[in-house]
Amino acid sequence: MKKPVQNPREVAEIVAVQALSFIAGEPERLGLFLAESGIGPETLRTAAADPRFLASVLDFVMRDDATVKAFASASQLHPTNIAAAHQALNDPQWERDVP
Repeated sequence: MKKPVQNPREVAEIVAVQALSFIAGEPERLGLFLAESGIGPETLRTAAADPRFLASVLDFVMRDDATVKAFASASQLHPTNIAAAHQALNDPQWERDVP
C-alpha cells in the first residue's frame, strides 16, 4: 500500500502531471502548449521529470479561466487546489530533495 503524500510540493507535482495529461488529451491544446514551450512531443515524458517544466504546465493551465475550469472538472479538483499547486511549484524557496 502506498503511503499518503504529505509534502505540498509532491502534491503539486502530481497535479501538474494530471494537467499535462489533460493538455495532451486535446490535440489543439497540446499543439499550442508544445509551440509555446518549445519542446517536441517526443520529449514530453522526459520533461515531465523536471519541476520547472511541471511549473510551466500549470502556468499554461492557469493563464486562462476556461482552461482552469475544464481541467478542474476533468480532474475533479477545485480551482483553488490547482492555484495552490501552481503556487507551490513556483515557490523559489523550495529545493527538490534529490537522493
